Amino acid sequence: MISREAQTEIERMFAERKPADRPIEQRRSEWEADALLRALPDGARFTPVEAGGVAAEWMAMPGVVDDRVFLLLHGGGYNAGSPKTHRRLAADLSQAIGMRVLVPDYRLAPEYPFPAGVDDAIKAYRWLASEGIPERNIVVGGDSAGGGLALSMLLALREAGARLPRAAVLIAPWTDLTVSSESYERLRRRDPIITPEGLREAGVWYAGAGDPADPLMSPLFADLTGLPPMLIHAGEDEVMVDDSRIFADRAKAAGVDITCKIFPGMWHVFHGAGTGIPEARSAIDEIGVYVRSLFAR
Repeated sequence: MISREAQTEIERMFAERKPADRPIEQRRSEWEADALLRALPDGARFTPVEAGGVAAEWMAMPGVVDDRVFLLLHGGGYNAGSPKTHRRLAADLSQAIGMRVLVPDYRLAPEYPFPAGVDDAIKAYRWLASEGIPERNIVVGGDSAGGGLALSMLLALREAGARLPRAAVLIAPWTDLTVSSESYERLRRRDPIITPEGLREAGVWYAGAGDPADPLMSPLFADLTGLPPMLIHAGEDEVMVDDSRIFADRAKAAGVDITCKIFPGMWHVFHGAGTGIPEARSAIDEIGVYVRSLFAR
């Protein structure tokens, strides 16, 4: 049984669902405008920064430690989203984990298809090391496409022989650009946000001239050995839930220390709904416990 607040939010999202054929520029501007209307927690501080040549924002809540960083790669289907759209999520995460959060404004498709986003994520990650943040003090993560991008970055870093971060935290990661899992059709009518058609369009834009099944675009099909510990959260009623379930199973089979939790009745990236939704508050708190425990070992 989900909370009354969550049920009200689901009903609102279905009632206010916007046409899928809006121009991409309109989708981007509407999302940023809506996000800027959301109040941030008391004491939240966001600061623009150049992270290895990539525009980014720092988000920090009072009392965070300066020598540990959560590198948050925002979602948005690889074609929308920005540090502005993710300020509230970044602030909630910063408060829960007690660390600064860096949100890169990586290049978006269709103007900049793969591998532009991966290249920008790697630049931001390496910039942190150049600023004196050791890799063992970095946790990488992301929501939706940002979760997939975090995994692509980890795979690219592993192949380059680079030092990997301490762990990854993935919120409903998009791991399969081919949109081939069974849940895409089974949960079509229960998901108030995502449609298979919208994802296929986004996948074509991001892939450009490449193959969406390429493991660096679709980590579900990658060799996952050697990746750092991971926490995955997803909602039970989102069409993308199998992207998390199947990926977690394959990562575990590859020897990755992975925890995957599916939240009953929840939608795609419900964490971003804010602490007014009990389930979102609980999920953010669980991420905080997980990340803090990494540094207590």
